[in-house]
Amino acid sequence: MFSLVPLMIEKVGIIVIVAFLLSRMKSFRQMVQKEHNKYEKMMLILLFGAFGLISNFTGIEVNSQAFNQTDWITEVNAESALANTRVMGVVIGALLGGPVVGLGAGLITGLHRYTLGGFTAFSCSISTIIAGLAAGYISKKRKQNGKKITPLLAVGIGMTFEALQMLIILLTAKPFADALNLVQIIALPMVLINGLGTLLFMFIIEAIMREEVSVRANQTNLAFRIADRTLPYFRQGLNAHSCKEIAAIILKLTDADAVAITDDQKVLAHAGAASDHHVPMADLITGMTRKTIERKKISVARTKAEIFCSHHHCPLEAAIVIPLKVKNHVVGTLKIYFTDPEKLDNVQQQLAEGLANLFSTQLELAEAEHQAKLLKDAEIKALQAQIHPHFLFNSINTISALCRTDANKARKLLLEFSSFIRGNLQGAKQMLIPLEKELKNVTAYISLEQTRFPNKYDIIFDIEPNLEKVYIPPFTLQPLVENAIHYGFPRSKSKGEIRIEIHSQDNYLQIIVHDNGIGISEDRMKELGKQVVTSTKGNGTAIFNISERLKGIYSGQANLTIKSKADIGTTVHISLPLYHKRGDQQVV
Repeated sequence: MFSLVPLMIEKVGIIVIVAFLLSRMKSFRQMVQKEHNKYEKMMLILLFGAFGLISNFTGIEVNSQAFNQTDWITEVNAESALANTRVMGVVIGALLGGPVVGLGAGLITGLHRYTLGGFTAFSCSISTIIAGLAAGYISKKRKQNGKKITPLLAVGIGMTFEALQMLIILLTAKPFADALNLVQIIALPMVLINGLGTLLFMFIIEAIMREEVSVRANQTNLAFRIADRTLPYFRQGLNAHSCKEIAAIILKLTDADAVAITDDQKVLAHAGAASDHHVPMADLITGMTRKTIERKKISVARTKAEIFCSHHHCPLEAAIVIPLKVKNHVVGTLKIYFTDPEKLDNVQQQLAEGLANLFSTQLELAEAEHQAKLLKDAEIKALQAQIHPHFLFNSINTISALCRTDANKARKLLLEFSSFIRGNLQGAKQMLIPLEKELKNVTAYISLEQTRFPNKYDIIFDIEPNLEKVYIPPFTLQPLVENAIHYGFPRSKSKGEIRIEIHSQDNYLQIIVHDNGIGISEDRMKELGKQVVTSTKGNGTAIFNISERLKGIYSGQANLTIKSKADIGTTVHISLPLYHKRGDQQVV
């Protein structure tokens, strides 16, 4: 019995070596890794049926006297049996492919075993078919329940069906005495060694699965790296500059020989091979691209003819073209080309599809971001364009009255009024203006107000030098001064004071407007800046307006706070990022 063990190990080694060599083949790995259609199940039947045939041909002929080991068995003596590893291949095929594969591989192996002869021919053939079918159903049930076939479970199933084969031999092989003697010789070696072979085979299968997971993880990581590096350009939309940078990034980080991006009319960018005739801003020259745009579906070409390039000497021989969609509308394509069709494998195709999905999402987000920005800009400009109508009427009336009493002063005020109106009109068109322009606007406003209410208050400026060119939102300072004048000193007999302080601190511009007026009640303080407040003295529009504009422009980086005490005064403090401007760029 034990002298059979090394011979069985040798036979198992042959099967394991063949399995290992097959595991290096891409077609075999693909069959193992994914769900199987009818064609793939047929291929698995033939493959694991072939394993069974190899086991039959390389088996060990056993009789009551000795073991007969030949290089290739084509016939078994009528008084002999065959010790081999056929059940192992059939069971593994069934565990991978289910009952159809198990039955098919079992029939191929079992019927071939029956043709070899020997007094256990029928017993071995029927036990092989039963093992394949039963193992397939076990695999199917576990998959339906979301459970995996582990190597140890596979070993247990393989050893169980090998033991079942011994039982079937005892029940069906004649004469029984010979059957019993055979089982006593081969049972333990075949059960154990087939279990060992199943374990080694399953380790190979698991290694293939782990490699697939690793490849997918690397592929996903690569896709996200590409997406991260291309995101700033996709935010610019599909244009020649952004697509040129995107194509260069994809070409550098993938195995592609050329990368192109188009809109629905022309090539926006092409990097890599065939750049001599795949020219940016030219019309689409490949029929494959036009077909992809029309059908809104991915196109794969594995020959030069399928690409439909009009240039006869184009080196590109394989391509994948994926539509880029925004709200299910094709706005362009991503094209990945290869000079060697073999490079366009399943991994490259999945990567390209993943990138196209990510890019389509990025384009949708960029479009949504652009629309939101347009809306926010419109809201901010509408807020900036607001001028208190009473101020306009009062200023005009004041200038009109001075025309009769003091023409020179009226002329001066008219110029200040013109400057103020011009500042408002310009400010409504710009998101940020230099501080010096805002101060000029404030000065014009104060001149008009102090003419109406002379000696009612003093304005004190405390401004840090060299901040004149710093950019701030228009109408940030003037409404605060207006609030202080109108609501800080109503019917006050004593002279008021408004202090405007502006300085820099930790890369932030600090704007502080303080008055020593009557202050603000606690109830009103809770609402100021958060909503428009209805009252007899005002509705809090100015503070709310400034607060909303700061949120829209600085996205939470700016801050507005109000502190006030009854009969002591009010302080409004605005802190915003310290921006300067160089050309069209704003920099800290």
